[in-house]
Amino acid sequence: MTKLPTEPILRLKDLHVHYGDAHAIRGVTLDVPERRVTALIGPSGCGKSTVLRCMNRMNDLIPGARVSGQVLLAGQDVYAPEVDVAALRRHVGMVFQKPNPFPKSIFDNVAYGLRLERRWGKDELRAAVKDALVAANLWDEVKDRLGDSAMGLSGGQQQRLCIARAIAIKPEVILMDEPASALDPIATAKIEDLILELRQNYTVVIVTHNMQQAARISDYTAYFYLGELVEFGETRQVFENPREPRTEAYITGRFG
Repeated sequence: MTKLPTEPILRLKDLHVHYGDAHAIRGVTLDVPERRVTALIGPSGCGKSTVLRCMNRMNDLIPGARVSGQVLLAGQDVYAPEVDVAALRRHVGMVFQKPNPFPKSIFDNVAYGLRLERRWGKDELRAAVKDALVAANLWDEVKDRLGDSAMGLSGGQQQRLCIARAIAIKPEVILMDEPASALDPIATAKIEDLILELRQNYTVVIVTHNMQQAARISDYTAYFYLGELVEFGETRQVFENPREPRTEAYITGRFG
């Protein structure tokens, strides 16, 4: 087991996922350290996005999905019957592969989750929206057009807006499912820089098909194949001195 620098904020224990008769995830046990970036890598269909979606119960939305084992957030099993899924997703935010801003103003996109939590004073809400946009490195680009539609932003700006929307309610964990795969290299670089900044205050778990990206931005890397966790460790160790031959074959391009 990899020794972590801090107590894990997320712990997966003997996680299994079935989609109907298909056994998609097979006995995954994984500790995710707090305020670090953990990358999930592996070939298409290996289960990395399925594992990610288990962390905030997004698999609940998929017909026929069955999950067994445990996913512990700060010691609480997120699949326990008493867990409020909406409350869970306020603690574990999600950023998807394709930017998905609401068809609302830039301001209202960020304010959406805040307004669901409680009533805010006008100045207090504006300050909270600004803080989220600053944290997402977007404020300087949009501060003069907060009332404009978010749909008018570029793809990269929309994705940073979605990140601002996710962090506005101050979750403990941010899940990202290939957040830069639909973006050009310049926009991708901005997202990567942002992720490196976010780990100062948040735990980030990112699925990426881009091994170079994983090497650039993650502290820890987990390699999946056919629904199994093959190897997990510090990113430098996984990429430079993998313990498992299957990991080495994938990293060096001889497989996958």
